[in-house]
Amino acid sequence: MLDKIKKNYFLLISTILFLYFFFNLLDGERGLVSYFEKKNILNQLKNEKMKLSNKINELEAKNLLLTDNLDLDYIETLIRQKFLFGKKGEKIYIIKNNEN
Repeated sequence: MLDKIKKNYFLLISTILFLYFFFNLLDGERGLVSYFEKKNILNQLKNEKMKLSNKINELEAKNLLLTDNLDLDYIETLIRQKFLFGKKGEKIYIIKNNEN
């Protein structure tokens, strides 16, 4: 038995090294599976960044309407939304959005 191992020593070491590198290629910390998981997380973070950027731009636009030069139409819209305020003889319809 020991003689067979000595004769095939190079083959045995090569096989072990091949298996080691193969498993690390697929499953290691820097492996193929980990690469796809990290790529998926990166795409999710990019989408979240885009949503947050859009929300920031929207809030900045609203903030600009409330600066020194007040936009009275925008303020009236805010008052109507927050306080359900309306003029005499006016019907108010409330539309609920399912957004979070």
